Amino acid sequence: MALILVIFFLAGFVKGVIGLGLPTLSMGLLTTVMEPAVAASILIIPSFVTNIWQLMIGGKFLNLARRFYLFIIAIFIGTVYSPLPKLSSASEWVFPVLGLILIIYGLVAMLLPKSSISSKNERWLSPLVGYITGVITAATGVFVIPAVPYLQSLNLNKNELIQTLGLAFTASTIALAILLIRENSSETIDYYTSSIALIPSIIGMYVGQYCRNLISEKIFRRCFFFGLIVLGVYMLFK
Repeated sequence: MALILVIFFLAGFVKGVIGLGLPTLSMGLLTTVMEPAVAASILIIPSFVTNIWQLMIGGKFLNLARRFYLFIIAIFIGTVYSPLPKLSSASEWVFPVLGLILIIYGLVAMLLPKSSISSKNERWLSPLVGYITGVITAATGVFVIPAVPYLQSLNLNKNELIQTLGLAFTASTIALAILLIRENSSETIDYYTSSIALIPSIIGMYVGQYCRNLISEKIFRRCFFFGLIVLGVYMLFK
């Protein structure tokens, strides 16, 4: 329990600073000591509450919901009806694949220049990216690839990007909870531990938001993504 509290404080802190990273960091660290399905069940409540909080910051929720509704629907379809083995199957390949996803995400964020996608391509890319994100979510419990790089390429301003990430992450969290319940496995949602994990997540998010104004976000982002790469390498070859 002490380890869970520390992990979710760190994950909440990261989310407070850069607007993302709670599910990625918490899943990456938790799965070094427990099964992926168990880790995902603990993640549900902290992820849902902090994402709702992030989603409600700003006044463009309805506009963004209309713009990205196909993206959100595709996330649900990809997660609930994923063709890949699910988290609850405890497949041996889940751990290294999660590590590989962390490596790819870190490298993409650090090394590749920011790209731009036109509104014309957005119409067909949104449901495709949403579906792929859902499939990966169902198999690993991580919903940043390819959703985050895609949303970062849509020329959204800072507030719109933060709010859209909150929308995508909220949908992914709900879809993941539905999947875990639908699988009817022994690793159902651990509401007690998940509720306890919410407390350090909120504290960490408050502290992170405060520190956002004290440190360089650019430097922190580089350190964060480098840390994800290191963690991913460990998980891939463990």
